Amino acid sequence: MDHILDNPAWNAMLSFNSHLAIGNDEIRYFPEAVGPFAGLKDPGKESLMQLFDLLPAGRITATVTAAPLEIPSCWTILYEASLLQMTGENFSSPRYDQHEIVALGTEHVPLMISLTKLTNPGPFAERTIEFGNYTGIFKSGELVAMAGQRMHAFDYIEISAVCTHPDHAGKGYGRTLLAGQAERILSSESIPYLHVRKDNATAIRLYEQSGFRVRSEMMFYVLEKPEATSF
Repeated sequence: MDHILDNPAWNAMLSFNSHLAIGNDEIRYFPEAVGPFAGLKDPGKESLMQLFDLLPAGRITATVTAAPLEIPSCWTILYEASLLQMTGENFSSPRYDQHEIVALGTEHVPLMISLTKLTNPGPFAERTIEFGNYTGIFKSGELVAMAGQRMHAFDYIEISAVCTHPDHAGKGYGRTLLAGQAERILSSESIPYLHVRKDNATAIRLYEQSGFRVRSEMMFYVLEKPEATSF
């Protein structure tokens, strides 16, 4: 039997993120303003063709899979990368400086979008905050670091959008927010997990120091359905 996290988006859309998902029994996806992710029951060329037929022209979508995909030629591949999927069953935060953590709401969305555009921790749009439990650290009225939760697949909750403004790096803000998210997830009797690019050695070291361990390598694809097509 496949692990739930071999297909995190699909399982999230079947369970705790189902209220945000659109689609059918084979293909589901989030509205563009929530996020680009699509969930495929059986990831492969056929399901990608079905997704292509469901989405409007010009739509950008993303998916995370346990194995490489053969992408049909109708799609434009914008980005693909190898990720490490890490889980935090044994999370144990090392000592870190205490910083005031603020719960982020819809009034903070413009600041959150600005920070994520600068730091590029992953997709973040106007309604991404609806995944819930986003937190941040402010200095002199500026949002300088943030983290949140995204794919909630049954007992597994993804920590996402962990980022710090470059001018405030090295102050422990990311570690503080990561610990707060992991502790909240564990206290709800769920398991924290996250995804990180294989070449992001700094982030991987931070996560490993906090007790996260690599569960699997994953593939991440960002695809676009062209505006005009003859398919």
